[in-house]
Order: sequence, then C-alpha cells, then structure tokens
Amino acid sequence: MPRALWKGAIAFSLVHIPVTLYPAATASELDFKMLDRRDFAPVGYQRINKRSGEAVPAEDIVKGYEYEDDQYVVMANEDFRAANAKATQTVDIFAFVEAAEIPPYHFETPYYLEPAKRGAKGYALLREVLRRKGRVALANVVIRTRQHLAALLPVGRMLLLNTLRFADEIRAYDEANLPGDDLAAFDVSDRELAMAERLVDDMAEPWRPAEYRDTYREDLLALIARKVKAGETRVVAEPAAEEAGAEGGAEVVDLMALLKRSLEARGDKGKAPPPRKSAEREPRRKRSS
Repeated sequence: MPRALWKGAIAFSLVHIPVTLYPAATASELDFKMLDRRDFAPVGYQRINKRSGEAVPAEDIVKGYEYEDDQYVVMANEDFRAANAKATQTVDIFAFVEAAEIPPYHFETPYYLEPAKRGAKGYALLREVLRRKGRVALANVVIRTRQHLAALLPVGRMLLLNTLRFADEIRAYDEANLPGDDLAAFDVSDRELAMAERLVDDMAEPWRPAEYRDTYREDLLALIARKVKAGETRVVAEPAAEEAGAEGGAEVVDLMALLKRSLEARGDKGKAPPPRKSAEREPRRKRSS
C-alpha cells in the first residue's frame, strides 16, 4: 500500500469507526523533461524570491495568508490541524443518498479506507448496510489542507471514499446546444434505432478494467524506443505542416450505411480483439509512486 495520508475515523451519529486513508489512484504519465534546444541541457523549475531574484531553498518556504496588502500570517502544518483537529481526522457522515442520484461529473478522486485497530466490526457493518440499502454516505473530510465533500461507497470488501466536486465547481450546461429527446425531429428512423441497438448489444461485454490500457502512451513509448534505436536522441523536429488535428469541411453522414457496415464488419470478425500489447521494449522510465 502507498503511504497513509492520515489516520482517523468514520463518524456518523454516535458511531465511530477507526480507519486509515490511502490514495487509490496513481499517475501513469510519461515523464518528459524540459530541455534547452540549443544544448539539450535540462531546464529546471526554481522558486524565486520576487524581491531579491534569488532562488529560495525548499526548507525556507512557508505558507502565508495575505490578510492585508503585504501583510501575512504564516501557517505551519500544525496550524492546519489545530484549526479543527476533529475535521482533519474524521470522515464526518451527514447523510445517506441513493447512489444513482449523484451525477458522474461530481466524482473527483478515489481513496481507500482501511479499518484501523478495533475498527473492523463497524467497518464491515457500515459496508454491508450501504450495500443492502443501495445508498452511499455523504461526508465532509479534510485531506491535506482542503475540506472536501465526499461519498463513501461499498466496492467489494472495500469502503471507497471518493471526493466530490461542489455544485459551484460544475459548469452549467444549460446553454449547450444539445439535441432534444424527440428522435423524429432528427429524422431518426425506427430501423436506424433498431440497428444501433443491435450494434450496442453485439459489442456488449463484461467490465474488465485490467484489459483497458492507455494505447496512446504505448504508441509514444514505441516511437521513443525506435528513436533511441535509430540514434535520434538529440534531434528537435519542427511540427509537420500536415500534423493531425486539422478539421475538414462538414460532411453529410449516412448513418444507416455506417451502422450497416459496422455490423457487417463485426459479423466477419466477431468480437473485437483485446487491446494489443506493445511489441517494442519500453525505455527506462521513472516509476510512479
């Protein structure tokens, strides 16, 4: 398991369940360094004192809140905890809602909750009640220095804590030009609808997350491996004029023909093959924590 973010408790009404909070996600982005194209020297990031213009060592950097122009209150890590010790160590449940009521765009970052010493019974009880009722717990939780709205969901044997975006963090889509529910207004025929449903049924499969991978990342790694093999390790190429992304003119789409061809193609090939594995050996890269 990764390093614990904090140890505290899940609390609702008079129930108190000791838990440990762990990050559940890890980044898998490629680590590209910024280089000076003239000599390929790495370009670093520096924290600069805006008055002296000199670099500031990490140990001399503190957090400050500007309460008036150029007047600051310095905050240490202990101060963030002391402001509300209970909030920084508690998943404070205040309501239980139907799982389907939360729109997907509110979900933000997942975290694992593990029962701490003497917490297994309460943990198992809460997990089972949520599962049987089909509900999720809404809670307030402070992670690092920010309070989050969060949802507790039973996932297998795990109680997953997923932070949620507040309503004012979601952009309204009222002004988006979206098609209405009347398919006849868009000349969608019953035959097209039936064929689309058939295609969806034909492509249906169980959720297998281990088989879904970032194929673009694999293609980048394969390209990097070919460049290394060919000795193209110090060449900076200008973007090609015909680089992908240029949009062409509008086309009239024959939806029926596309659906028919899709079904015919699947009839010839059967189920889509699983995502391919990269044939090239990956160059050495930094591990994600």
